[in-house]
Amino acid sequence: MNIICATLNAKYIHTNIAIRYLKAYAAPEYDIALAEYTIKDPIINIVSDLIQKQPQVIGFSCYIWNIEETIKVIKMIKKIDSSITIVVGGPEVTYDYIDWMNQVKEFDYIVIGEGEHTFKQLLTAIDTKQGIKEVSGIVYREEGGVKFNPQINKLDLKLLPSPHRLIEDIPHLSKRVIYIETSRGCPFSCQFCLSSIEVGVRYFDREKVKEDIRYLMKNGAKTIKFVDRTFNISRSYAMEMFQFLIDEHLPGTVFQFEITADIMRPEVIDFLNKNAPAGLFRFEIGVQSTNDYTNELVMRKQNFDKLTRTVTMVKEGGKIDQHLDLIAGLPEEDYTSFKKTFNDVFAMRPEELQLGFLKMLRGTGLRLRAKEHDYIYMDHSPYEILGNNVLSFHDIIRIKQVEDVLEKYWNDHRMNATIEYLVTQTFPTPFDFFQDFGAYWEKQGWSRIGHQLEDLFRRLYQFLKDRNTENLMVIEGLMKYDYLAGKKQKPRKPWWELDKDKKERAELYKKVIAGGILPEPLTFAEKDFYKYSVIEELAFDLDKYLNTGEIDTIPSILVVYFHPSLDQATVYSYNEHK
Repeated sequence: MNIICATLNAKYIHTNIAIRYLKAYAAPEYDIALAEYTIKDPIINIVSDLIQKQPQVIGFSCYIWNIEETIKVIKMIKKIDSSITIVVGGPEVTYDYIDWMNQVKEFDYIVIGEGEHTFKQLLTAIDTKQGIKEVSGIVYREEGGVKFNPQINKLDLKLLPSPHRLIEDIPHLSKRVIYIETSRGCPFSCQFCLSSIEVGVRYFDREKVKEDIRYLMKNGAKTIKFVDRTFNISRSYAMEMFQFLIDEHLPGTVFQFEITADIMRPEVIDFLNKNAPAGLFRFEIGVQSTNDYTNELVMRKQNFDKLTRTVTMVKEGGKIDQHLDLIAGLPEEDYTSFKKTFNDVFAMRPEELQLGFLKMLRGTGLRLRAKEHDYIYMDHSPYEILGNNVLSFHDIIRIKQVEDVLEKYWNDHRMNATIEYLVTQTFPTPFDFFQDFGAYWEKQGWSRIGHQLEDLFRRLYQFLKDRNTENLMVIEGLMKYDYLAGKKQKPRKPWWELDKDKKERAELYKKVIAGGILPEPLTFAEKDFYKYSVIEELAFDLDKYLNTGEIDTIPSILVVYFHPSLDQATVYSYNEHK
C-alpha cells in the first residue's frame, strides 16, 4: 500500500513527532511516507501535493490549531478521489469521537489515544481486507452506524522504536524545533488540561533517549524541546538528564523543558546555576493563577511561595531563561483577581510572560462541568471561552488588550529600562500600565495595522504624552537609551526628532571627547567616531539611574558608538558635573 502520514503544523519550524512514531512503529511491514505542511499553506496546494503522491491511505495528526484546516483538506481529497482511506488521530479527535464521525462523513477511521500499535493494526486489516473488529482503539463505520473498539493496555514505552532516525529529516534538523519525549502522562489532575486524563507517568528507556539526543546533535539539531508534561517530577531522573546534557551538549544547542517550579528543590537549582552553561536550558513554567480558590476548583496543587523561590533563584543564577504562563478565565477568577495574578507573576520579571485564555478542550473535566460556572465558549477550535459567571466578554476584551501590548513591549525586550520605570514609578501596578496602554492602542486602531520598531517607540511616546505623564523627559531619555542600546548598527533615522543642527552637535561631540569618558587613548579616528556614533542630551543622570534606580535631575549626555566591524553598540554616559 501507498501510505502517507500527514499533518499541518502551526509554523514551518515545527516538526510533528506523532507521525514519526507511526512511521517507525509500522516498519518494516509498511513504508510510510511523511508529509508536513502548515496551517498557512493554501488548501489547494496541500491537496494537490497529496493527490499527486497517489496514496491509498492518508493518516492525519489532528490538534486544536489544525483541525479546521485539516477537515477542509480531507473534504477536498474525498471529492477528488473517494477511494482514498482517511484515518485521523490525535488529541483533538480522541474525545467526542461519535460526534466527529457524525459531523465529518469523510472520516473513515478515528484512532483513539496512543496510536502506534493501533495504526499498524488498522493498516494490516485494510491491507489484508480482513475484518477490523479485532483492531483495538478505533472508531469506524459499519452498517450505517458508528462503531467503537476500546483501547487495549498502554504500550511499553521502552520497546517503542525511535522516531528520530529518519534519513529524510537530517537536512532539516538545524532549521526546526525538534520535539522529544522521555515520558508520557502527568502526575497532576488539572481539569483544564488533557494530560490530566491519563493516570500515572510512564518512562522511555533513558539510555535510548540519550542516544537519540546524541544523534540529533551530531546531525545538526539546535533547538530540542522536551514535551514531557512535568520533566522534573522525578528529581533523580531530571538530575541525570541535566548532567548528561551539560556534559555532552554541542555549542549552540538549546534544550527546553516544561517544569513544575514549586517541586524543584533548591539544590537542583544550585547545581544548574553552578554547572549549566548560560543559554543551554530554557524553562517553561505554568503558573496559570495565583488564586488559591481557583486552583482548588480545577484540582491544581500549587505552592506559590515555593514557585516564586524557584523562579527567583533561577533568575538570579542568570543561566536559564524562563517562560511563565497565565490562563485568563479559570473558574471564579474575575477581572480583579486576574489582575492580582498578573501582578504577582510579573513581579518576578520572567524573561517571557505568556498570557493565554482558557480553552475548553474536548475530554477535559472543565468542559464536562462547564455549566457549573456558566461558561460560554467557541463551538469550533480552539474552543476559547467567551465568558463565565464572573468574567464577562467585555472583561475578556480588556485582558486581550493587555496581552497585545505585553507581547510587543515586554516579551520582545525592546525597552526594558523604560518599561521597568513605567511599571514601578509611573503606573500603580504593571497590569495598570499594560491595560491602559492596551486600551489606548486599540482605540487608535493600531491593532489592525503593522508596525516597525520605530513605530513601537513613537506610539508609546504618544500614549504617554496624551495622558500628560509626569517626568516625560526622563521617560523619553530612557526610551532613547533602550532604542540605541538595542541596535547593532547606527540608525539612519531614529524615532524622535533631532533638535540640534550640525554645528551644535559638533560642539557636543567636542565636549564629550574633552570630558574623558571615552576609552583612552581614542582607538579610532575622530571622524569615524562622528560617523558611527549617536549623541543625545538627557534630562537626568542616566548612569546613576541604571546603577541605583534613582532619578537625579542632573543633565547627562548619552553616547552610543556602533563599531563598524563588531556589529554591536557601546554605550557611554557623560555627566560633566561628576
